Amino acid sequence: MPFRLRAAHASDIDPLYEMAKLTGGGFTNLPADRAALGAKLARADAAFSRDGDLGDDQFVLVLENTETGQVRGTCQLMSQVGQRWPFYSYRLNTLTQYSQELDRTVRAELLSLVTDLEGSSEVGGLFLHPAERAGGLGLLLARSRYLFVAMHRTRFAPRILAELRGVIDDRGGSPFWDGVAGRFFGMNFQEADYFNAINGNQFIADLMPKHPVYVEMLDAEARKVIGVPHPTGRAAMRMLEAEGFAYEGYVDIFDGGPTMTARTDQVKSVREAAPTTVVATDLDIGEKCLIATGALGSFVSAFGMREIRGEGEVAIDERTARVLGVTVGDEVWSVGR
Repeated sequence: MPFRLRAAHASDIDPLYEMAKLTGGGFTNLPADRAALGAKLARADAAFSRDGDLGDDQFVLVLENTETGQVRGTCQLMSQVGQRWPFYSYRLNTLTQYSQELDRTVRAELLSLVTDLEGSSEVGGLFLHPAERAGGLGLLLARSRYLFVAMHRTRFAPRILAELRGVIDDRGGSPFWDGVAGRFFGMNFQEADYFNAINGNQFIADLMPKHPVYVEMLDAEARKVIGVPHPTGRAAMRMLEAEGFAYEGYVDIFDGGPTMTARTDQVKSVREAAPTTVVATDLDIGEKCLIATGALGSFVSAFGMREIRGEGEVAIDERTARVLGVTVGDEVWSVGR
């Protein structure tokens, strides 16, 4: 498979813009706006160039066909959310009340506006071109992010999250937005989503009532999509769960999609990744895996084969060595596929 994931550069703006136009809305991390994408790539370049530990970084990676040079997918990592403006979520919880006179207990579900997840790292912005949604490339995009985290562990927080896009209807609207925030803002979901992608969601804090929302007071269409991923995101949710992420009642303030969280060191691909020195690049048969090399702006990853030989030594196949640009004596990180 002639694909590798690499750091994004300013020259990638055209393919990123073309992919952004295919998302269909509700995809804040990949806005169909050239100026916003240019600013995102500039910020990523600054993050790749910065030395040091945990900061307010945003890393953008792209999936490249090494035979054609085409960019066919992308993903992102944020080192600490909520540093430029508050990171808002709704937290779904239950209020229990008891009446002694009626001898009745009533339980009500509430949506409360919170910033509980502020300071967490985030993996997001994963998009794969529709023509490439076969052959496991989504897995390469998703899990390579965790290899990047493992290889740059001090640049990421103790907790990590992933927001999944919520349910969007055939008109490009959001039943959740229409039932909750849309009642207060005088704009439809697409307008609010675009504004958020370009300007951030501080306007939510400025205008949104701070009181909890009783779920039973919402219409049926809004209630049934709370914490439900978009149909195209169900596989992504299963991959997150396989990595150790869990849904703990946090939902997106725009479309009601679930926010998954985990302790960073307990994410499977972070925990199991380890550095090794390449001792051979002519492996014919070995364990299927993800292999990565390079630091920050020189980071690259790809599917490959490995065979652990001795302590801290690994043999890999010739094709993967060529795609990654590594040879005997170089350091690589890998995790079983």
